[in-house]
Amino acid sequence: MIHYASSGRFQIEMTLEQAKSISHQGQCDDDVKALSKVPKIARQLARIFPGDLRQELKEYGAWDEKELADHDQNLQRFLWLAGGDIAENSKR
Repeated sequence: MIHYASSGRFQIEMTLEQAKSISHQGQCDDDVKALSKVPKIARQLARIFPGDLRQELKEYGAWDEKELADHDQNLQRFLWLAGGDIAENSKR
């Protein structure tokens, strides 16, 4: 399944199982980190430009400029958001 950035500048594809593995109650940080290291996911994340990702995440209004300066953490945030979106949309 594919999650598209609202800007349309990038996307990420993962299975529903992968999406559900990072979208659950409780802390998801370790699960997101583990998924980000899966080669197919890592290759997709590596293609996302830092500025595009910062702009995408800024639209959520959940992180300040200092937090958004960390590209590696932004990749984790995006992956987590994408997984949640995919998992939620699969219920419809």
